[in-house]
Amino acid sequence: MSNNLDVNFVWPLVIIGFGPAGYNASLYASRYKIKHLVIGQLIGGQISKAHIVENYLGFPSITGPEIANKFRDHAKKFMEVSESQELVDTVLSIKKQDDIYILELASGKKIKAYTVILGIGTKEQEIGLPNEKEFIGRGVSYCATCDGFFFRDKIVGVVGGSDAANTASLYLANIAKEVHQFVRSTLKGERIWHEQIQENPKIKLHLGVTVEEIVGDAKLEAVKLSDGNTVQLDGLFVEIGSYPDLTVVKDLGLETDERGYIQVNEKQETNLPGFYGAGDITIASNYFRQLITSAAEGAIAANSVLEYLSKKGIVK
Repeated sequence: MSNNLDVNFVWPLVIIGFGPAGYNASLYASRYKIKHLVIGQLIGGQISKAHIVENYLGFPSITGPEIANKFRDHAKKFMEVSESQELVDTVLSIKKQDDIYILELASGKKIKAYTVILGIGTKEQEIGLPNEKEFIGRGVSYCATCDGFFFRDKIVGVVGGSDAANTASLYLANIAKEVHQFVRSTLKGERIWHEQIQENPKIKLHLGVTVEEIVGDAKLEAVKLSDGNTVQLDGLFVEIGSYPDLTVVKDLGLETDERGYIQVNEKQETNLPGFYGAGDITIASNYFRQLITSAAEGAIAANSVLEYLSKKGIVK
């Protein structure tokens, strides 16, 4: 990682995001000999919070943190080939000046680039209850693998019915005394998780309900459900999806769909020349937000960058 950057240098490519889209874009860019800078905070992105990954080819079963580090190690190995660098920082805003993109970082640095690949992923969705934020760190969590350890032999709840929620329930069943999973309609995602949940005696499914209220004083004590029942809990893990937070590019005029996901074509190109989207924040891959699709989009974006920079004569 580097903190010694020439602020006057115009990078051929800046990649934003340490997830599968960002690191795979970096890997391909390095092999194309495109000098680039990768900026991010969380190694692996959201996948680093996953308990177990069983659907990424070549890894029959691997934890989220493990595969996140493998992504980084692989990309870093080839950064030396292209004289590229990695920087732990946060991009606050991006502006366009003629053909150059200017990135303002939380550290105060300003980075210039001819092309940008945005692979920042999405943010966890909150339930939206009035007192929800008050209980974060006091019983409410959005990451089972991060905080599950603190609820050993206790009673916990999981909100959601997606793959993320299902694997969270299974993970927590190995730690907690009892797991209640609250699902608005029915279980979704891979059926293999459904079977394991239904066969696990420590997991109790509550189908067709929503969490209406968090009850507690100094910490979470229970939740009230839409069916009128109250369930006593020590912890509540929220896994109801995510949303694209495009605050960083709000001044650029990027085209998005009605849900806020970046519009890209088959080359991962946005409506702005030299600016590409990859991973969970785009409309690509039919909104099928998976490790494999994010990594693929990163590779496609890097290939498109090569084409763009070659035409401009910036790389040969």
